[in-house]
Amino acid sequence: MGFFDALKKINIFARFGSELNDDFYDELEESLILADTGMDVALELVAELRRRVKEEGIRKLDEARDCMCRVIADALSAGDPSLNLSTRPSVVLFIGVNGVGKTTTIGKIGAQLRRQHCKVLFCAADTFRAAAAEQLTIWAGRAGVEIVKQHEGADPAAVVYDALSAAKARRADVVLVDTAGRLHNKQNLMNELNKISRVIDRELPDSARETLLVLDATTGQNGLVQARQFKEAAGITGIVLTKLDGTAKGGIAIAIAKELGVPVKYAGVGEGVDDLKPFDAMEFAQALI
Repeated sequence: MGFFDALKKINIFARFGSELNDDFYDELEESLILADTGMDVALELVAELRRRVKEEGIRKLDEARDCMCRVIADALSAGDPSLNLSTRPSVVLFIGVNGVGKTTTIGKIGAQLRRQHCKVLFCAADTFRAAAAEQLTIWAGRAGVEIVKQHEGADPAAVVYDALSAAKARRADVVLVDTAGRLHNKQNLMNELNKISRVIDRELPDSARETLLVLDATTGQNGLVQARQFKEAAGITGIVLTKLDGTAKGGIAIAIAKELGVPVKYAGVGEGVDDLKPFDAMEFAQALI
């Protein structure tokens, strides 16, 4: 069973006939839109498939299916899908609205890095949501990593400062930073993230840094709206797409990669610690198609 088997219920090609005619392409466009690629992306993908079918002399449906997988995988190739953890310590900032699974994602990635013999430090910089630090503390215990936190309502940038100081003193390999999912308005969010960024610039100016936007796949096109806003507010280096197990809307990953030029770095298909994996574009495309 592949990691993305949950997506195979979509089975975009299953109901098509065997002829690669206009009806086939029209139905393919409709299926991609229903899978949440969005209209423009669906049209682009099908146009590219038409071009390759003609160029490669494809006649059979299974050949067209394989070609479509390549088209989708290429569309998802927006950058390096791996995490940049090239310095000691490196910093990974997790951003996104409340409820998408940020804290859980940090816990899972922390546990995986710990198994790879990395010394990981959690930073509970979401000081606005009730019990956020407690939730991250539970995950720290499960993952066997240390955590830096303060009281509810504390200055998030101050918590980040404490965590970076601790990381340097304890020779941690990577700091995973949880942030507030929603402040009073977009400007407050931008200001808070900018303040955290300045602290990192000052304390670890040469560190490798990732800013990962966590998105809930079930939100569909609204996820693209969130991605646009957070990219503007914070700049993002990658996407973590969660809850792919509960939806046929995985096409949103393609829309984000194509529009924003940001790679999907992790994908989640369940609640278990091993149900979050580094993203594989071809495996995803094969499951979707």
